[in-house]
Amino acid sequence: TWRSTAFGIYGYMNFTKNGFLDHSKKFKPEDMQIQIQGKNCVVTGANSGIGYAAAEGLASRGATVYMVCRNKERGEEALSKIQNSTGNQNVYLEVCDLSSVNDIKSFASSFASKDVPVHVLVNNAGLLENKRTTTPEGFELNFAVNVLGTYTMTELMLPLLEKASPDSKVITVSSGGMYTSPLTTDLQFSGEKFDGVLQYARNKRIQVALTEKWAEKYKNKGIGFYSMHPGWAETPGVARSLPSFKESFSGKLRTSEEGADTVVWLALQPKEKLVSGAFYFDRAEAPKHLTLAGTSKSHDLIDSVIDTVHSMAALDP
Repeated sequence: TWRSTAFGIYGYMNFTKNGFLDHSKKFKPEDMQIQIQGKNCVVTGANSGIGYAAAEGLASRGATVYMVCRNKERGEEALSKIQNSTGNQNVYLEVCDLSSVNDIKSFASSFASKDVPVHVLVNNAGLLENKRTTTPEGFELNFAVNVLGTYTMTELMLPLLEKASPDSKVITVSSGGMYTSPLTTDLQFSGEKFDGVLQYARNKRIQVALTEKWAEKYKNKGIGFYSMHPGWAETPGVARSLPSFKESFSGKLRTSEEGADTVVWLALQPKEKLVSGAFYFDRAEAPKHLTLAGTSKSHDLIDSVIDTVHSMAALDP
């Protein structure tokens, strides 16, 4: 209860549109004027919401953008909108279902054959499904996309990220919801009564701890790892998964562009200005735990979580 209350107060003060407007008074306009022609950026879940806004923001600054989307038609529509709005024709669609390990493996294998160095990987694809759903591969759906998909995609992209080293970054879009949950090894939610919101919070906590671990494990590879959260933004995903939240915060939620602002900012900044393994919000490093929320010690479980996820992904040791 304390955790939820602290989160509610902290979130209301910081995560809404007003929070963004308040924090933006400290933003430096020149940070966003950097052009990144010749940089290759891969954005997952790029056909709507935060992913679309991030892909458009990167394309408008000259990047070559690969939009990884599950649905071909919606992906093509988003692709054409971004090419038209930015005038950048170097935007491409890659079709991949991020809830399927096998699909990610076949995408990674075909993408690797292009031999394109990846300067920025944005792990944005995310899901909050309120009813327990199991994928054809046997995994709980939220976990399959948010954790297993993010992990598999990042690990398989490492050789291409190394090609762009020391310039490469992995940016994982987490959520402020992770403040409400400690890390747990109950990855597929074994409880009788499934709670999609709690499972989502747990997944997002894993992403933050995973980012810390990646930063430590791969520090000699010249790749920076960052997690961030977009605040409370009005996106198609929020409308579908949390209709009552959207309704009660009507007019107070951020736009997708405001939510994606820190993703684009992280992609543009020189790595010397950033802290690998850190969690970012509104262009600044943010705490990973709220005071007295009792979540910080739980990060000790990350090695056990990674071992389990790694074996589920059936990746080489």
